[in-house]
Amino acid sequence: MSWWEEPYKGGPMVKVDGFPRPVYPPDADRYGKNPSIDGPDVAAYKRTVSRAGRWPWQKFDDSYSNGFSHGQSGNVEDTGVAGVQRQQHLDATGWIGEKTFNTLRSIRVPEGKDHAGEMAMDDKAVELINQAFEMFKGTEPPPPEEHGGTTRQQALDKAVTQIGYKENPPDSNHNKYGEWYGMDYVPWCAIFCSWCYETVEDGSLAFAKGIRYSYVPYVVGDARNKRNYLSTTDDPIPGDLVCYDWSWDTVYDHIGIFEKWTTYPEFTAIEGNTSVNNNSNGGEVMRRTRSKSAQGTVFVRVEK
Repeated sequence: MSWWEEPYKGGPMVKVDGFPRPVYPPDADRYGKNPSIDGPDVAAYKRTVSRAGRWPWQKFDDSYSNGFSHGQSGNVEDTGVAGVQRQQHLDATGWIGEKTFNTLRSIRVPEGKDHAGEMAMDDKAVELINQAFEMFKGTEPPPPEEHGGTTRQQALDKAVTQIGYKENPPDSNHNKYGEWYGMDYVPWCAIFCSWCYETVEDGSLAFAKGIRYSYVPYVVGDARNKRNYLSTTDDPIPGDLVCYDWSWDTVYDHIGIFEKWTTYPEFTAIEGNTSVNNNSNGGEVMRRTRSKSAQGTVFVRVEK
């Protein structure tokens, strides 16, 4: 059996300062992704994939092309990131998220190649990854249009204006968002998000007063099935939703509106019905600092 017909041999993941950012090629825009700007992490991936036998060795630039992402021919050495993903039984999107990133950190150069048995991500690639992490800290700046008058940005701006609002009386779940939705005296974190999106100019096609959404698992389920202009994403932008599974039992307990990354994997979100003593039923609108890895976390892109 040839080396490309079985998974790569692996080893302990190469140590780096952190995951720089998700990386997308130009043609990912058709799927709602923002193509990535140039960066030293791209050169590191080209170097790593080349050592792994899936890209020609050359002077590597830092542009994440469609060819490198998906492959530029059926020849093994031209199959790029998607070739590595197929060999490791990952979704062969050609996009680099944390799963593919960690895969590139853990595979070894195959037998018959120069430096066989060494980690594919060498010291020079690590240096480039660390430079990129210093630049991006887990995410790259979204394009300027994402900070304009989009419904997503308007919803986030409205959520910020609500910081400090509390249900009254305490511990009652009685609040103005539930009254508006037509379902008062119930946990209201998802209703708060619906209110933020539906009461801005023109509202949102993803939400509907009294119908969508009052229950967090429905948001996650619809996003995973790409319903109602929702989809999951590893690369949230301001105004997207973030859903939390505190106990890792696959039932999502709480939701907020993503604001920004601080220091990856930490971010801030504007959340309704929370407090420092009760994450999911605390009775107040707050800006919370969360860590992506502290609980089950799903980011949800709101397209319209």
